[in-house]
Amino acid sequence: MADDALLKQLQALAANALGAARKAGAEAADVLVAGGESVEVDVREGALEHLERSDGASLGLRVLIGKRQAVVSVGDPANMDLAEAAERAVAMAKAAPEDPFIGLAEAQAVARDWPDLDLADDFPADAEALAQTLKERALAAEEAALAVKGVAKSVGAGASASRSLVFLAASNGFAGGYARTSFGVSAAVIAGEGGDMQRDYAYDSATHDADLRGPQDIGREAGERAVRRMNPQKPESLSSAPVVFEQRIAGTIAGHLASAINGRSVARGASFLKDSMGQRILPEGVQVIDDARLARGAASRPFDGEGLPTARLAVVENGVLNAWLLDLASARQLGLQGNAHARRSLTAPPSPGPSNFFIDNGTASPEELIKSIRRGVLVTELIGMGVNTVTGDYSRGASGLWIENGEITHAVSEMTIAANLKDMFASLTAANDLRFTGSTNAPTLLIEGMTIAGL
Repeated sequence: MADDALLKQLQALAANALGAARKAGAEAADVLVAGGESVEVDVREGALEHLERSDGASLGLRVLIGKRQAVVSVGDPANMDLAEAAERAVAMAKAAPEDPFIGLAEAQAVARDWPDLDLADDFPADAEALAQTLKERALAAEEAALAVKGVAKSVGAGASASRSLVFLAASNGFAGGYARTSFGVSAAVIAGEGGDMQRDYAYDSATHDADLRGPQDIGREAGERAVRRMNPQKPESLSSAPVVFEQRIAGTIAGHLASAINGRSVARGASFLKDSMGQRILPEGVQVIDDARLARGAASRPFDGEGLPTARLAVVENGVLNAWLLDLASARQLGLQGNAHARRSLTAPPSPGPSNFFIDNGTASPEELIKSIRRGVLVTELIGMGVNTVTGDYSRGASGLWIENGEITHAVSEMTIAANLKDMFASLTAANDLRFTGSTNAPTLLIEGMTIAGL
């Protein structure tokens, strides 16, 4: 069935839920309806290990009574008594604590039209044929990984395809929906034998099938990454050394920045950057963007979770912090205007968050950054979650490759890297290899002055 027909079905469900909310006594309401289908295939050692197909729709209804709100979710809205769900939501809202900052967007502020962001590819109607195609991709990725010299065995490979549709409607007059597709391939292998067995992986994902890297390339990368981790040594402990974050994990640094400028955290005083608006937090020349309208973007959206029109936002300009990520509630609490960064789930009210959030490219290549280092480390994997966005303290387990006199010499493991995020941001240098694979992205990043400690 075409996306337009499915969106009309979701629109009808949303209209019915809003009508039920009005009849139940809600003063205002909004509803998110999500549906779609997905197929996932996993193989191991040349054989099918797992095949999963899912489809269906779910609904999340938010009702407001004065300055109180509640959300109920419905797993099968087409066969559920929406009147009963709405009555339950109203009863919950009446018992909820007051929040002076909640409320729908003003009717004149909501999105009325928006561009086509090209988020949906053609999706195969034949689920059986799609599963066979995905199996062949997974097998090709695994075969390519096992062909790499030094790879001992496969952990598994997988391929997936999904189509999702969302429709958001509210009592302020907003109504809109869109479709999105996603395709992915991954592979994981073990290199070495006995006491020196090293595991690594590779993956890719894209909204359009044609943009996905070939499974052979992904498998080969997984094998090569595993082999280069063999014979690791404990690193020399250094009190202040340069650390390079490989592009694949550099997006975590962008993610910490996104968390620190989240409007809810700032409004609560729970961010180490809460007093940094208008100040330089990154080196001169560094730009950070959140672009919800990036064509084919993994986290693109024409409107946010409150129906406001999205736009490209310059979060950091020339190193200077320029904007928070705000939903309407956090904007009101901070005395600011919202900037269409509300994210909405089926089970909770809107909250602020990033879309396609990225640290922009610098001018140097990753190789040039490495050549500039006398002694340091290229981090290829992070372990644990030792990050405090209230204080900015950063301490994580890591593994990677040792750099000596501008050259990679050997693998290292069992180490901790530590610093404060404010200092890390201030000493950051971006390479020129930015790729978009999720909601927070960055090119390879060089950060000066981190502590490296062997465990």
